[in-house]
Amino acid sequence: MTADWQFDVPTAGHKYLPPDARYMEALTSQGYGFEAAVADLVDNSIDAGAHDVVIHFLRDGDDLLSLLIIDDGCGMAEDDLDVAMTVGGRRDYAPESLGMFGTGLKSASLSQASALTVVSRTRKSRPAGRRWAMESARADFRCDIVEPRYAQSLIDRYHGCPITWQGTVIRWDGIKDFPRNVGAAQTGRYLDRTIARLGLHLGVQLHRFLTRDDFNITIAVEDIRTGDIYANFGVVALNPFGYPVTGHPGYPRTFGADLAGLGRVELTAHIWPAKSSLSEYKSFGSVLDRQGFYFYRNGRVVQAGGWNNVRQPEQHLALARVEVDLPAEMGDIFRLTVKKEGIEVSPEFAEAVEKAVDADGHTFAEFLADAQQIYRDARRRAGATRKPVIPAGRGFADALRETIDDELPTLPGEEPIAVEWRKLADDLFFDIDRDNRTIALNRRYRTALNGGRRGTVDDAPMLKALMYFLLHEVFGKEFNGPRTKDNLQLWQSVLLSAARAELDQADA
Repeated sequence: MTADWQFDVPTAGHKYLPPDARYMEALTSQGYGFEAAVADLVDNSIDAGAHDVVIHFLRDGDDLLSLLIIDDGCGMAEDDLDVAMTVGGRRDYAPESLGMFGTGLKSASLSQASALTVVSRTRKSRPAGRRWAMESARADFRCDIVEPRYAQSLIDRYHGCPITWQGTVIRWDGIKDFPRNVGAAQTGRYLDRTIARLGLHLGVQLHRFLTRDDFNITIAVEDIRTGDIYANFGVVALNPFGYPVTGHPGYPRTFGADLAGLGRVELTAHIWPAKSSLSEYKSFGSVLDRQGFYFYRNGRVVQAGGWNNVRQPEQHLALARVEVDLPAEMGDIFRLTVKKEGIEVSPEFAEAVEKAVDADGHTFAEFLADAQQIYRDARRRAGATRKPVIPAGRGFADALRETIDDELPTLPGEEPIAVEWRKLADDLFFDIDRDNRTIALNRRYRTALNGGRRGTVDDAPMLKALMYFLLHEVFGKEFNGPRTKDNLQLWQSVLLSAARAELDQADA
């Protein structure tokens, strides 16, 4: 090319391109779970200065009808309501606000429900309301004005519980996951499970707020036909760092990570005591999910666990947790997801963590080693002994091999067991190649078992781990006895059936 490169793209005027109404569907398809969607609305209540928030499930006999979230915050006049219900509508967020993007009310609500109604009043204004119904929103962004008498009646319904002079009611109708026509028993079971998960989620995400004397969240269930109250209890704070005694006398310990443009970010490292049965330790997520970083933004947990590419999660780090309060200006280092359920970090963060030290010169790597040692010591004191095994080798993912080596003693001098995909007869899911110490898997099912993804040497780690546990002892025997042969036939039959079912679902 002989033309000179232009660093700025020249333009020739402009034109306005308003969003298509179908943008509403994209806005509400951001992967919100039920608990995260409710938490997003409770954030708005906190920003409004609410002291009491009520999450109210309404049922009519066997059927669940609606969910309402009511608070005694400062409320909104009509102009503020219009801004709150505008897609992309922005207001001036205070530095300490939990809101950030201006989309949470709409995207969280309409990801769960087919209609969103908001009714509110301030000390100086009458109750007013707006309503988004997905049918009209898809057509032309038409937002309904709630009839004033109904707005007043909805505010009056919750007078004193919790609304006094001011407050807001958010109503979800047509909730997608509510069971329909299933009977009272199944509706009750659904409510029990949903409320338990919701209470745990809010208890963790908002634990710093729930420990305050002036803030409460209540979850209630009411039958609108009879007026019966089926449940009415307060959400309990679940502090991920709420151990009574530290698991290591040198912790908690605060490390400083120096980040360009942000300065020093403090990482407060904790080691839980081993074998804790407290809800704060074990009631949410798996062992691998619960370890790692807990990021807070303005006192609210926006990520509960995970190592953010600093390292891989592993069983031996089950007791390690790190408390991080995000700076007010996050720059390009930290990026909050819209759902407030995760933090994306730049590579600079991992580098800064590796170099982080505390006031006495201790490193972050020492913290990880201490946490691993506490876990191993507890296992050793428990007297758990495991039978040595032939190690895993080629075809198993590196992280999987490392975990097996960590968890199980290996037989010295034994050639590792490999796993690979091969062309096998249609009536076989797997085969055992003793001569080459290899587990062969039928490659006919490879694509389906990989979820349609392209295969790699160490693909399907979950399947291969399970096959290793089923078959590793077979390679340690000179011959198969009747019991082993019967087990092999059983596993072959069941796994073949499961693989064919996977293949059928992939083709459907």
